[in-house]
Amino acid sequence: MVVIKLNSLIKSVKMTVSGRVQGVGFRYATIQLARSLKISGWVRNNRDGSVEIVASGYEENLNKFISQVKKSPTPYGKVNHITVNYITNFDYDGFDVKY
Repeated sequence: MVVIKLNSLIKSVKMTVSGRVQGVGFRYATIQLARSLKISGWVRNNRDGSVEIVASGYEENLNKFISQVKKSPTPYGKVNHITVNYITNFDYDGFDVKY
């Protein structure tokens, strides 16, 4: 019998996204995408014009989320660069804008 801990299937990342990602509905579209994939965490604008995202969810859904963010979740945005760093899992309820 193989025992899989559900917690081991959960992954968390911190992403920084740059390009045309502010003033184009990027945060709102990111929230909608995260909620549709049952991803928890938050998104916020940085002063340098980039967007920071901290996200946690089942690995398969998280990979889909990252892939869509790379393409820009809104048609008005354009992602020029993204960094993705895996972090220690965290407990967060829902997905919201952080100010």
